[in-house]
Amino acid sequence: MAEATTTGLGYSPDYVVRPGETLLEVLEKLGMSQAELAERIGRPKKTINEIVKGKAAITPETALQLERAFRIPASFWNNLQRNYEAALARLLERKRLENHVSWLEQIPIKAMVKLGWVRSFKDKLDQLEEVLAFFGVASPEQWREVWAGTAVAFRQTTAFKSDPRAVAAWLRRGELEAHEIDCAPFDKDRFLAVLSEVRSLTVESPEIFQAALKEGCAAAGVAVAFVPQLPGARVSGATRWMSPEKALIQLSLRYKSDDQLWFTFFHESAHILLHGKRRIFLEGDAASGSEREEEQAHRFAADFLIPPDEMAQFLEEERPSTAAIRGFAQRVGIAPGIVVGRLQHDGVLEFSHCNRLKRRLQWSTEQA
Repeated sequence: MAEATTTGLGYSPDYVVRPGETLLEVLEKLGMSQAELAERIGRPKKTINEIVKGKAAITPETALQLERAFRIPASFWNNLQRNYEAALARLLERKRLENHVSWLEQIPIKAMVKLGWVRSFKDKLDQLEEVLAFFGVASPEQWREVWAGTAVAFRQTTAFKSDPRAVAAWLRRGELEAHEIDCAPFDKDRFLAVLSEVRSLTVESPEIFQAALKEGCAAAGVAVAFVPQLPGARVSGATRWMSPEKALIQLSLRYKSDDQLWFTFFHESAHILLHGKRRIFLEGDAASGSEREEEQAHRFAADFLIPPDEMAQFLEEERPSTAAIRGFAQRVGIAPGIVVGRLQHDGVLEFSHCNRLKRRLQWSTEQA
């Protein structure tokens, strides 16, 4: 008895039934010989015998002839042949993929399953097909063509080496989420206006700012996806264009603090506004853009969040205490944690000072 496996698409036997077997069953039921059928439909007996043995296909023309001979619709015979060819192709593909099962060892499957990105299968071939479907590729060879280049390029730029497979999976998840976000065509002026609105959201809780951020950006042609980072990815944000009219900003909450989140968001926004549409910008332990591009994005984010003249005036008039930072943040309309992060980055504050003003962020799945 042939073995079979069960996949997410239903029952998938490791054998296929030839259309000729069904034809033979019909002939036997009617007590009709292959020679008689050949005479009835005007085809050589050899052709009928080859169909029965699986050496020849049931063509649409033959299906019409069988319909007249048996009063069984041609659509039945056409579907029989089509389903056979599809099942045979799937069987041959699974046999080919058997040589690539070891590739799964390179993919962070456990973490992806835990996050609900892919399903878990006991059968390794089923798991391989599930992972390939997640990445939207037909085989590990195509995965290397589509995904490895970007992930490896990023890995080479980082001070602490990221796992390119984890980076690729994280990017793919953002891509899938972005496809589900309806966006208006990109409008630069509208996006700039949205950024001003988003800046005021920094004082709000995640329950408020997350939905408002995504809705506002989508109206300007930018999809925003919050995607948990995978172990080894070491990516805080990414920017790329899904199409000439739709950009994607992907955020990981890697550092789990509001100052890092908002700086990363505005940094990625700068790449959309200032840099080319053919690039993928990844931010992590280092960045994938050029030094000039990263400096431009850094300066845009820093100045948009805290105008330089406001910061200069604050440092002249105040000693950066907890109370002073709260007052300044309220005056300029941003979260105090952002001010703390900026002062720490600029060397005005020690990295251990005033951190209680930062809001800690976590994914809902991490909450007790």
